[in-house]
Amino acid sequence: MSGEPDTKRTKMSALDQLKQHSTVVADTGDFEAMKEYKPTDATTNPSLILSAAGMEQYQHILDKAIKYGKDNGSSIEEQVAETWDMLSVLLGCEILKIIPGRVSVEVDARLSFDKDASIAKAIKFINLFAEHGIKKERILIKLASTWEGIQAAKELEKKHGIHCNLTLLFSLYQAIACAEANVTLISPFVGRILDWYVEHTKKTYEGKEDPGVVSVTKIYNYYKKFGYKTQVMGASFRNTGEIRELAGCDLLTISPKLLQELASSDKPLKKVLDPKLAALNDIEKISLTESEFRWHLNEDHMATDKLSDGIRRFAADTRKLESLIKTLLANK
Repeated sequence: MSGEPDTKRTKMSALDQLKQHSTVVADTGDFEAMKEYKPTDATTNPSLILSAAGMEQYQHILDKAIKYGKDNGSSIEEQVAETWDMLSVLLGCEILKIIPGRVSVEVDARLSFDKDASIAKAIKFINLFAEHGIKKERILIKLASTWEGIQAAKELEKKHGIHCNLTLLFSLYQAIACAEANVTLISPFVGRILDWYVEHTKKTYEGKEDPGVVSVTKIYNYYKKFGYKTQVMGASFRNTGEIRELAGCDLLTISPKLLQELASSDKPLKKVLDPKLAALNDIEKISLTESEFRWHLNEDHMATDKLSDGIRRFAADTRKLESLIKTLLANK
């Protein structure tokens, strides 16, 4: 009946409200979480793949990757590398059966300072996906936001039509270099910035004062002010408060735990970031040479710390996964 009071209507969850303002991406390798929360896109990294490799439900995928590695590598090192690449692709294929959008697949962090090797690995991933019937439009190649990673992405986008997601991004200058390179997407890390400031200042931060929120807001406003096509995907959240403060960001990649919190809440969630508001910002456009990029990044203690730490962590997880693969290859 039209005269029924509004109180009888089902309230929309905070997650559904968020989906009205931002594209929600699942920050997990867990297929069941994707099915439950229905994100548009999904992202993977070595840490997530290492976790998935240890789950019973993914053993058939691991077995298939190991067979591929054995068939396509002559030495144990080559077999490990081929298995690792195929595992990334097979998990990506499974994810794309669940989500309507794109999956991000990460290039080995140990190639973060090697432009040519990063390009070669990206092209290999795209070719492997093509062999499984997946078009390159559904793939985002993840690269670290080093100068070399950004230049690799620039070439991949321009010469090969391969879309890239620049990760481990902690500063406006990294973001500007990515936008100037016309990359498809960047993933500025909110929570890791907060972690650094809490550790170094011994203070607590909430809401708009959260340094990670401040950083992503600044990047978003800069991009929209100057009309860059590169999209901003806030990542690495520590709490739903950070997510709420960035509602309206192009994309937000969120862990299952925080997706559950948002899905369980019906507290109103409002759009915070808006291109029209960004256009009102009084900011100057910045152009960067390689030397200027390196200098500004060097001057940013937090960004320098977190970029190098992030590369080391992803590399460490890659080595753990390689060790697991090597053991499995020996036992199969």
